[in-house]
Amino acid sequence: MDLNGRELDLHHLELRFAKTRVAEPQAVQRIAASLERCGQLVPCVVVNDPQPAATGEERLVLIDGYRRVAALRRLGRDTVGIECWTCDLPTALINVLTRGQDRGFAIIEQALLLRELLLEQRLSRQELARRCGHDVSWVNRRVQLLQGLPDRVLAAVCAGQLSSWAASRILVPLARANTEHAERLLQALARQPLSTRELRQWFEHYQTASRASRERMVNHPALLLQALQERHAVQSSEQLRDGPEGACAADVRRIEASIARLRQRLPSLLPVPDVLINAMPRLQAALKALSNVIDRSIANDIHGDLFERACVEGAGPQPARDQPAAQTRT
Repeated sequence: MDLNGRELDLHHLELRFAKTRVAEPQAVQRIAASLERCGQLVPCVVVNDPQPAATGEERLVLIDGYRRVAALRRLGRDTVGIECWTCDLPTALINVLTRGQDRGFAIIEQALLLRELLLEQRLSRQELARRCGHDVSWVNRRVQLLQGLPDRVLAAVCAGQLSSWAASRILVPLARANTEHAERLLQALARQPLSTRELRQWFEHYQTASRASRERMVNHPALLLQALQERHAVQSSEQLRDGPEGACAADVRRIEASIARLRQRLPSLLPVPDVLINAMPRLQAALKALSNVIDRSIANDIHGDLFERACVEGAGPQPARDQPAAQTRT
């Protein structure tokens, strides 16, 4: 029976692969607005499962169009336009995975679909790579994203509560190092989400923090970011107050502190390492060059700062410094 172009009751669709899709509420909202304005222009792709259901009814498995179905349900619709492919399930999934689409699959969605094809559809990695038009390493890299990923983290990604970037770049390495911290961070993010930039900033500080600080950071990640913002505000105020003179003084203090640390470490480094020996001529040359610039600046600064120069230049003709004032003729 030709099902293409047919309107199908939504409850007849089997959403078997819903767990391989990442929910994006904003995208669903945009699709719902388009459907309400223009109707369904692109049909959802289904495949007729050859294994009959217990009720004896046909089982149409949804392959592509999970967001459209979610948008239709949001609008209270009962039917959906479908396009039925005559191929088997593995071929349909591979076609959806590899064909050009308006919305490309997120890398975590690719990983979930590939795992489905490997475990449930019993395809080998070599066959799957060949049929997808990639090499085996492409398959392996994506499947490895799911290894060590806690179920709760994966569920949060699929529910749209956590970005795939945050999962793969932060939660996965964190879970491999400390599963408990990953779980607690996920709970904290559920209460108070962070942007990608904020989460990246948090993870950078976590990597260099002490054990005690990490315990506080995973429970209250937003507090760390608030403290960093306050510190930045204080530093900005100090820079504005102290001006470039204060910045120079701070640089000098940092240089002095670095030299002091090197002197403290030197007894434990004997014999003196080559990296320090080789650096000394460069450091001496840099200090000599800085000293020369300072000397020239002092010699050339005959009128003080810009404000004083402006006052002098706006005061009219001035007598030369090495000449007496002109005598008034009588």
